[in-house]
Amino acid sequence: MDRLPWARWHWLVVIGLGTVWILDGLEVTIVGSIAGRLTEKSSGLGLTTGQIGLAAAIYVAGACCGALVFGYLTDRFGRKRMFIITLGLYLLATVATAFSFNPLFFFVCRFFTGAGIGGEYAAINSAIDELIPARHRGTIDLAINGSYWLGTAFGAVLSVFLLNTAIFPPELGWRLAFGLGAVLGLTILLVRRNVPESPRWMFIHRDLRAAEEIVDGIEKQVESSTGKDLDKVDQTIKVTQRKRTGFGEIVKVGITKYPKRFVLGLSLFIGQAFLYNAVFFTYALVLTKLFHVPDDIAPWSLLPIAVGNFLGPLLLGRLFDTIGRKVMISGCYIGSGVLLVGTGILFQARILDAVTLTIAWVIVFFFASAGASAAYLTVSEIFPMETRAMAIAFFYAVGTGLGGIIGPILFGQFIGQGIDAVALGYYIGAGLMIAAGLVEVFLGVNAEGRSLEDIATPLSVDANTSEDGGKG
Repeated sequence: MDRLPWARWHWLVVIGLGTVWILDGLEVTIVGSIAGRLTEKSSGLGLTTGQIGLAAAIYVAGACCGALVFGYLTDRFGRKRMFIITLGLYLLATVATAFSFNPLFFFVCRFFTGAGIGGEYAAINSAIDELIPARHRGTIDLAINGSYWLGTAFGAVLSVFLLNTAIFPPELGWRLAFGLGAVLGLTILLVRRNVPESPRWMFIHRDLRAAEEIVDGIEKQVESSTGKDLDKVDQTIKVTQRKRTGFGEIVKVGITKYPKRFVLGLSLFIGQAFLYNAVFFTYALVLTKLFHVPDDIAPWSLLPIAVGNFLGPLLLGRLFDTIGRKVMISGCYIGSGVLLVGTGILFQARILDAVTLTIAWVIVFFFASAGASAAYLTVSEIFPMETRAMAIAFFYAVGTGLGGIIGPILFGQFIGQGIDAVALGYYIGAGLMIAAGLVEVFLGVNAEGRSLEDIATPLSVDANTSEDGGKG
């Protein structure tokens, strides 16, 4: 798989699997953008600002639970089965959200919507990394993770249109936003059916013959589309097949075999999760409550921020494969943290208004987005094949649980207290990002251009495998 030239088949993988990030960006942005409307009694829900923060936290809690449950199932039953099931769960939950009739029902729907998206992270990231050639893995992963912000931009524009009471009644517009998200998800599901199971997973867990058939089919498609004969395979690896990997072994591998990598993954996820979930779930409230920006105008501010977030991974992604992971990840984390401190100082001094604060966020998140996207890449690369999905799920769940649940609740309270309190939240986010960057400096792994089996030897590898083995 690593020796394949880039071909049309790889684009199928990118479109079929990578587009899930667009859905997550859409979900998060819609709730953030329509937050002001949901606090109005005319919306049919009449949530308080505190309940908006609570809804955000519940969504993240659902994502954490979904990641853990489906992450384990992904390692046990395969990537494809789970990335179909998790997308189906998302579709059902987001459609149900559109029919919310009271705050409790809305919260329940947000939990299961998050569970579907969280489950997607484990299944999708593990599948993508196992199907994409090593020399392109960093570039593609960052671009795919950065596509989250295409969903954010779409959600921001969509929210402005749907919140226009001259077009839609206040109790209808926000409901249509969730319904349209389901339409996008259904389209992705139709494309995704054509993406095969990971042959790496099948090779270890189930059927060697089926894995070989999948690889043969991929190779024929690549040769047909590129018109080139593929290089011969000269490296081998021998494994003892297994049906499952228990939780006990998963924990043991992370803590005893790779303790430094365990600390690294946790640090990267906590830093980015606090920053992003805290800011984006509540940014519309900052504008409407502190800068008195109208509800139907506030979502427009998310559009340039989304563009900056998307351009960061897209333009810097190739450097993660050339300059290297450690330099780029640490630079993006520390750099964005320092820029955020400057933003907090100007914000607290009342120098920034709605426009200049948005500009500051565009600059901060250009770098932060590349670093945050690399966090998912990192935990997917640095742990063995048998625990890959569960590793992604664990670090996402714990990191996001600590940073993503606490952040929105904390910021929801800070907004009610005023500018000085919100600035304090910015300093906390900056400190976590800088700390994570320093951890990368000392504990980062040089994974660029290396096969996944070289970075972390599969647990199933036969003890008699030759030293030159390692590439599947």
